[in-house]
Amino acid sequence: MNKQQVIQKNILGTEPVGRLLFKLAVPTIAAQLINMLYNMVDRIYIGHIPGTGTLALTGVGVCLPVIMIIMAFSAFVSAGAAPRASISLGREDKDGAEKIIGNAFTFQVILSLILTAVLLIWNRDFLLAFGASENTIGYATGYMNIYAVGTLFVQLTLGMNAFITAQGFAKTSMFTVLIGAVVNIILDPIFIFGFNMGVQGAALATVISQGISCVWVILFLVGKKTNLKLRSKNLKLKSKIILPFIALGAAPFIMIGSESIITVSFNSSLLKYGGDIAVGAMTILSSVMQFTMMPMQGLGQGAQPIIGFNYGAGSSERVRKAFRLLLTISLCYSTLLWALIQLFPQLPIGIFTSDEALTVFAERVIRIFFTVSLLFGIQMASQMTLIAIGSAKESVIIAIVRKFVLLLPLIYIMPNLFSSDKAVAVYAAEPVADFIAVTFTVILFSVQFRKTIRGMKENQSVAVH
Repeated sequence: MNKQQVIQKNILGTEPVGRLLFKLAVPTIAAQLINMLYNMVDRIYIGHIPGTGTLALTGVGVCLPVIMIIMAFSAFVSAGAAPRASISLGREDKDGAEKIIGNAFTFQVILSLILTAVLLIWNRDFLLAFGASENTIGYATGYMNIYAVGTLFVQLTLGMNAFITAQGFAKTSMFTVLIGAVVNIILDPIFIFGFNMGVQGAALATVISQGISCVWVILFLVGKKTNLKLRSKNLKLKSKIILPFIALGAAPFIMIGSESIITVSFNSSLLKYGGDIAVGAMTILSSVMQFTMMPMQGLGQGAQPIIGFNYGAGSSERVRKAFRLLLTISLCYSTLLWALIQLFPQLPIGIFTSDEALTVFAERVIRIFFTVSLLFGIQMASQMTLIAIGSAKESVIIAIVRKFVLLLPLIYIMPNLFSSDKAVAVYAAEPVADFIAVTFTVILFSVQFRKTIRGMKENQSVAVH
C-alpha cells in the first residue's frame, strides 16, 4: 500500500467529521448535479425544438421510466456493493473489498447485456404501456432505440464509479461525470440542431458521453492510484460475495425502480384525465424532482464512506456525528428548494419549455406536487444511513412503504376523491404519500439507529475489557 493510499484510508477514521464530509460531499454533490445534466440537457434542448418541441419533450419524458429501470439495476449492484466494500476497508479486509468490486463488475456486465436485448426487442411495447400516445410514440422510440445501445456504458459508469467514491476519492468520482456531461452538452446542439437529428441526436450524444466516462472509470480502477483494484482474478462470480451486496442493494433498486413504476402510473393516469399536456407537465416536474433529490443523494454518498468505514471500525461516536451532520444539511437544502419552488415556480418550468399552454398548466400543478418536499431531507438522510450501516431489511421496508404501499394506490384513489379536477388530484397524490412516508421513516429509523449505536458501544466495551 503506497503513502497516498494509507493517508486516504486513515482520514476516514481520524479526520474531523465536518471537514471530512465537506471534502467528500462537495465533489459527490457536484457529480450528482453534473450527472443530472445528461438527461436534463437533452430535455432542455428537445423542449425548444421549433414546432415539435412540446410533443418531442413529452415523448422523451415517456422514456424516463425505462431510463430509471437501467439506473435501478446499476444501483442494485453498486449501491449495495460499494457500502460493503467500505465496511470491509474499515475492518482492514482489502482482499475482501477487491473481491466485491470484481464480482460487482461481472454482474453488471451480465445485467447490461440482458437489458440491452430486452430494450431493443420490446421498447415500443414498453413505451406505449408507459404513457406514450400516437402523437408521441415516434419521438419516444427514436430516442430509446439509440439510448438502449449504450446500456453497458450507463451501467458501468454509474455502478463502478460508486467504488471510487467508497474509497474517498470523491474528486475523481466527480470527474467521471464531469467529463461525460461536458461532452454531452457540446454534442447535444451539434447533433440535435446542426445535423437535424432531433431526439435521436440527443440520445446519440448521451451514449457517446457515457462511453467516454465508462473508459475513465475502468482506467482508474485498474490503475496505480486506486486503493481497490479491479483484478481479473476476482471477476468470477461467487454467491457468498454477490448475495450480501444484492440484499443491501435491494433498497436503492426499489427506490429507483419504483420511480419507473410510479412514473408509468402517473403518465397513464394523466394521459387519461389531462391528455398530452398533463404528461408533458409531468416530464418537467420529474426533472425538477431530480434536481431536488440528486444533490441530497450526492451528499448521502459523500457521507456513506465515513459512516460505513467507522461502522466497520466500531467508532459509534463518529457514526452518530456523521448522521447528524448529514441530516442537518439535507433538511436545510430540501427546505430551501421547497421555498424557491413555492415562490418562483415559473423559473424551473421556463428552463424546459417556452410553450404558453404547457407553462400555464405546469405552474398550476408544481406547487401542489412539491407541497411536502421540504421533508425530503429527513427521508434521504435516514435511507442513506441505513444502507451505509448495512441495515438492508429496514431500508427495503422504507422504500416499499413510500412507493408501493402509499403513492401507487393514491395515484388512482385521489382522482375519485376530488372529481372536480381529476388531473390535479393525480398530482396531489405525491405530497399526501410523502407526508405519511416521512413520518413512518422517522419512527423506523430511530429504532434501528439507536439499536445499532447501542450494539457498537457494547462491542467497544467488551473489546476494552
